[in-house]
Amino acid sequence: MLSIFSFNEFIALIFFCAIMTFSPGPNTMLTTAIATNEGFRRTIPFALAVPIGWLVIMLASVFGIGALVTEIPSIRLGIKILGCTYLIWLALKLCKSKLLHEVNPARLNMGFARGVAIQLLNIKVWLLAITIMGSWIIYAEGQPSPNPDERLMMACAVVMFFAFISNMTYALAGALFKTWLATGKRLVIFNYILAALLIATAIWTLSI
Repeated sequence: MLSIFSFNEFIALIFFCAIMTFSPGPNTMLTTAIATNEGFRRTIPFALAVPIGWLVIMLASVFGIGALVTEIPSIRLGIKILGCTYLIWLALKLCKSKLLHEVNPARLNMGFARGVAIQLLNIKVWLLAITIMGSWIIYAEGQPSPNPDERLMMACAVVMFFAFISNMTYALAGALFKTWLATGKRLVIFNYILAALLIATAIWTLSI
Protein backbone atom coordinates (compact mmCIF):
# COMPACT_ATOMS: atom_id res chain seq x y z
CA MET A 1 0.00 0.00 0.00
CA LEU A 2 2.68 2.46 1.02
CA SER A 3 4.72 1.47 -2.06
CA ILE A 4 1.83 2.89 -4.11
CA PHE A 5 1.06 5.91 -1.92
CA SER A 6 3.28 7.58 0.61
CA PHE A 7 1.87 7.56 4.14
CA ASN A 8 0.89 11.24 3.94
CA GLU A 9 -0.76 10.77 0.54
CA PHE A 10 -2.77 7.79 1.74
CA ILE A 11 -3.97 9.53 4.91
CA ALA A 12 -4.95 12.59 2.87
CA LEU A 13 -6.90 10.39 0.44
CA ILE A 14 -8.67 8.64 3.33
CA PHE A 15 -9.73 11.94 4.91
CA PHE A 16 -10.80 13.41 1.57
CA CYS A 17 -12.98 10.42 0.65
CA ALA A 18 -14.48 10.16 4.14
CA ILE A 19 -15.44 13.82 4.24
CA MET A 20 -16.82 13.88 0.70
CA THR A 21 -18.90 10.71 1.05
CA PHE A 22 -20.20 11.21 4.60
CA SER A 23 -21.18 14.84 4.07
CA PRO A 24 -24.92 15.22 3.29
CA GLY A 25 -25.73 15.06 -0.39
CA PRO A 26 -28.15 13.49 -2.90
CA ASN A 27 -26.91 9.93 -2.24
CA THR A 28 -27.04 10.04 1.55
CA MET A 29 -30.41 11.79 1.60
CA LEU A 30 -31.91 9.30 -0.86
CA THR A 31 -30.52 6.42 1.20
CA THR A 32 -32.09 7.87 4.34
CA ALA A 33 -35.40 8.37 2.56
CA ILE A 34 -35.48 4.80 1.21
CA ALA A 35 -34.58 3.28 4.60
CA THR A 36 -37.15 5.40 6.44
CA ASN A 37 -40.02 4.76 4.05
CA GLU A 38 -39.28 1.30 2.69
CA GLY A 39 -36.95 -0.38 5.20
CA PHE A 40 -33.25 -1.08 5.51
CA ARG A 41 -33.15 -3.99 3.05
CA ARG A 42 -34.52 -1.81 0.26
CA THR A 43 -31.48 0.46 0.53
CA ILE A 44 -28.95 -2.27 -0.27
CA PRO A 45 -29.25 -2.15 -4.11
CA PHE A 46 -28.86 1.63 -4.08
CA ALA A 47 -26.02 1.51 -1.54
CA LEU A 48 -24.21 -0.93 -3.85
CA ALA A 49 -24.97 1.20 -6.90
CA VAL A 50 -23.31 4.34 -5.52
CA PRO A 51 -19.75 2.93 -5.39
CA ILE A 52 -20.21 1.30 -8.80
CA GLY A 53 -21.27 4.67 -10.17
CA TRP A 54 -18.18 6.23 -8.62
CA LEU A 55 -16.04 3.53 -10.25
CA VAL A 56 -17.55 4.22 -13.68
CA ILE A 57 -16.86 7.94 -13.34
CA MET A 58 -13.31 7.36 -12.07
CA LEU A 59 -12.55 5.11 -15.04
CA ALA A 60 -14.21 7.59 -17.40
CA SER A 61 -11.96 10.31 -16.03
CA VAL A 62 -8.91 8.21 -16.90
CA PHE A 63 -9.91 8.34 -20.57
CA GLY A 64 -10.47 12.08 -20.48
CA ILE A 65 -14.27 12.00 -20.32
CA GLY A 66 -14.21 13.64 -16.91
CA ALA A 67 -12.23 16.56 -18.31
CA LEU A 68 -14.76 16.97 -21.10
CA VAL A 69 -17.62 16.99 -18.60
CA THR A 70 -16.01 19.56 -16.33
CA GLU A 71 -14.38 21.78 -18.96
CA ILE A 72 -16.96 21.99 -21.78
CA PRO A 73 -19.70 24.39 -20.58
CA SER A 74 -22.55 22.86 -22.62
CA ILE A 75 -21.90 19.31 -21.38
CA ARG A 76 -21.42 20.48 -17.80
CA LEU A 77 -24.61 22.55 -17.90
CA GLY A 78 -26.56 19.66 -19.44
CA ILE A 79 -25.53 17.30 -16.64
CA LYS A 80 -26.39 19.94 -14.05
CA ILE A 81 -29.87 20.51 -15.51
CA LEU A 82 -30.64 16.79 -15.87
CA GLY A 83 -29.38 16.05 -12.36
CA CYS A 84 -31.27 19.01 -10.89
CA THR A 85 -34.50 18.01 -12.65
CA TYR A 86 -34.21 14.41 -11.49
CA LEU A 87 -33.59 15.37 -7.86
CA ILE A 88 -36.62 17.67 -7.86
CA TRP A 89 -38.74 14.87 -9.37
CA LEU A 90 -37.57 12.50 -6.62
CA ALA A 91 -38.34 15.14 -3.99
CA LEU A 92 -41.90 15.46 -5.29
CA LYS A 93 -42.36 11.69 -5.20
CA LEU A 94 -41.03 11.61 -1.66
CA CYS A 95 -43.64 14.17 -0.59
CA LYS A 96 -46.36 11.70 -1.57
CA SER A 97 -45.29 9.18 1.09
CA LYS A 98 -47.71 9.93 3.91
CA LEU A 99 -47.91 6.79 6.07
CA LEU A 100 -45.58 3.82 6.34
CA HIS A 101 -48.32 1.27 5.73
CA GLU A 102 -49.36 3.10 2.58
CA VAL A 103 -45.89 3.25 1.10
CA ASN A 104 -45.51 1.44 -2.20
CA PRO A 105 -42.24 -0.54 -2.02
CA ALA A 106 -41.36 0.82 -5.46
CA ARG A 107 -42.45 4.43 -4.77
CA LEU A 108 -38.99 5.91 -5.00
CA ASN A 109 -38.03 3.27 -7.58
CA MET A 110 -34.35 3.63 -6.72
CA GLY A 111 -32.85 0.26 -7.61
CA PHE A 112 -29.34 -0.69 -8.63
CA ALA A 113 -29.39 0.43 -12.29
CA ARG A 114 -31.02 3.76 -11.53
CA GLY A 115 -28.68 4.27 -8.60
CA VAL A 116 -25.67 3.90 -10.92
CA ALA A 117 -27.24 6.18 -13.54
CA ILE A 118 -27.95 8.98 -11.06
CA GLN A 119 -24.24 9.15 -10.25
CA LEU A 120 -23.58 10.11 -13.87
CA LEU A 121 -25.90 13.10 -13.39
CA ASN A 122 -24.11 14.24 -10.23
CA ILE A 123 -21.69 16.99 -11.24
CA LYS A 124 -20.20 16.92 -7.74
CA VAL A 125 -19.02 13.33 -8.30
CA TRP A 126 -17.42 14.29 -11.61
CA LEU A 127 -15.56 17.19 -9.97
CA LEU A 128 -14.39 15.02 -7.08
CA ALA A 129 -13.21 12.30 -9.47
CA ILE A 130 -11.19 14.88 -11.41
CA THR A 131 -9.68 16.11 -8.13
CA ILE A 132 -8.63 12.60 -7.14
CA MET A 133 -7.28 11.98 -10.63
CA GLY A 134 -5.11 15.08 -10.52
CA SER A 135 -4.03 14.90 -6.88
CA TRP A 136 -3.48 11.18 -6.24
CA ILE A 137 -3.28 9.30 -9.54
CA ILE A 138 -1.59 11.25 -12.31
CA TYR A 139 0.73 13.02 -9.90
CA ALA A 140 2.59 11.78 -6.81
CA GLU A 141 3.31 14.58 -4.36
CA GLY A 142 3.52 17.16 -7.13
CA GLN A 143 5.52 15.00 -9.54
CA PRO A 144 4.29 12.82 -12.46
CA SER A 145 3.34 9.44 -11.04
CA PRO A 146 5.56 6.46 -11.99
CA ASN A 147 2.71 3.99 -11.33
CA PRO A 148 -0.64 5.62 -12.26
CA ASP A 149 -2.41 2.30 -12.92
CA GLU A 150 -1.68 0.95 -9.45
CA ARG A 151 -2.60 4.28 -7.85
CA LEU A 152 -5.88 4.29 -9.81
CA MET A 153 -6.83 0.83 -8.53
CA MET A 154 -6.05 1.78 -4.94
CA ALA A 155 -7.87 5.12 -5.18
CA CYS A 156 -10.93 3.41 -6.68
CA ALA A 157 -10.95 0.87 -3.85
CA VAL A 158 -10.79 3.63 -1.21
CA VAL A 159 -13.50 5.71 -2.89
CA MET A 160 -15.83 2.73 -3.34
CA PHE A 161 -15.33 1.60 0.26
CA PHE A 162 -16.28 4.96 1.72
CA ALA A 163 -19.14 5.46 -0.75
CA PHE A 164 -20.68 2.17 0.41
CA ILE A 165 -20.01 2.62 4.13
CA SER A 166 -21.38 6.16 4.20
CA ASN A 167 -24.63 5.18 2.51
CA MET A 168 -25.11 2.13 4.72
CA THR A 169 -24.54 4.35 7.77
CA TYR A 170 -27.26 6.76 6.65
CA ALA A 171 -29.50 3.78 5.82
CA LEU A 172 -29.08 2.41 9.34
CA ALA A 173 -29.93 5.81 10.81
CA GLY A 174 -33.04 6.04 8.63
CA ALA A 175 -34.12 2.51 9.59
CA LEU A 176 -33.69 3.26 13.30
CA PHE A 177 -35.95 6.30 12.96
CA LYS A 178 -38.60 4.32 11.06
CA THR A 179 -40.60 3.19 14.09
CA TRP A 180 -40.52 6.62 15.71
CA LEU A 181 -41.64 8.26 12.49
CA ALA A 182 -44.63 5.93 12.17
CA THR A 183 -46.52 7.90 14.82
CA GLY A 184 -48.80 10.72 13.74
CA LYS A 185 -47.53 12.99 11.00
CA ARG A 186 -43.87 12.62 11.83
CA LEU A 187 -43.13 10.75 8.60
CA VAL A 188 -44.89 13.42 6.54
CA ILE A 189 -42.82 16.17 8.16
CA PHE A 190 -39.62 14.16 7.83
CA ASN A 191 -40.25 13.48 4.14
CA TYR A 192 -40.97 17.14 3.49
CA ILE A 193 -37.68 18.06 5.18
CA LEU A 194 -35.77 15.51 3.08
CA ALA A 195 -37.56 16.72 -0.05
CA ALA A 196 -36.62 20.31 0.75
CA LEU A 197 -32.99 19.27 1.24
CA LEU A 198 -33.03 17.44 -2.08
CA ILE A 199 -34.40 20.52 -3.84
CA ALA A 200 -31.81 22.70 -2.11
CA THR A 201 -29.10 20.29 -3.23
CA ALA A 202 -30.47 20.36 -6.77
CA ILE A 203 -30.33 24.14 -6.84
CA TRP A 204 -26.83 24.08 -5.33
CA THR A 205 -25.56 21.82 -8.14
CA LEU A 206 -26.43 24.53 -10.62
CA SER A 207 -24.06 26.93 -8.89
CA ILE A 208 -20.95 24.72 -8.88
